[in-house]
Amino acid sequence: MRYQGRLGDWNDDKGFGFVVPNGGGDRAFVHIKAFARASRRPLDGDLITYTVTRDARGRLQANAIRFVGDTAPADDRAKPGWFGPVFALLFVATLAGTVFTGQLPMNLLLAYAAVSAIAFIVYGLDKSAATAGRQRTPESRLHFLGFICGWPGALLAQRVFRHKSRKAAFQSTFWGTVALNVIALLLLASDTGRAWVGF
Repeated sequence: MRYQGRLGDWNDDKGFGFVVPNGGGDRAFVHIKAFARASRRPLDGDLITYTVTRDARGRLQANAIRFVGDTAPADDRAKPGWFGPVFALLFVATLAGTVFTGQLPMNLLLAYAAVSAIAFIVYGLDKSAATAGRQRTPESRLHFLGFICGWPGALLAQRVFRHKSRKAAFQSTFWGTVALNVIALLLLASDTGRAWVGF
């Protein structure tokens, strides 16, 4: 039997909340993994349809969850675009060109590569934690990794893992850290910047 109800107490960072059927009844636990073909991240107050099962301790759990009125294919709408990875690739290619022509030191390119690899791994672990309901990586840490040269890897991870790419508040701050990082790099590449750091 399918029920219809409104999502409440939704914690997007942890990926769970509760739903009470329309007309009253017992509330059921909702986990992000139970959404079938979700076209977007759930929001508190969303109207959903679902089936109900009980876990080993007899608690109600919502399953096969769908947004009411949402018929769009999930894979097409939930997948982030290619702008981020392409932008990151162009940036890295440009950076490599300036390094190999002697305008910037090799250590700078290595720093971007190393921190990007770390950021990619951290994003992957956070996605896994979100899916399994485990403790999440603080968003401030993800933003810090982006700011200290890890944003190319973060952009790739957002595409590969479909993680944090649809959260507007996160994306706004994330692109702010990208802008700050690029501005710092441009200053470093200027004559004044090179003289200041001694290369």
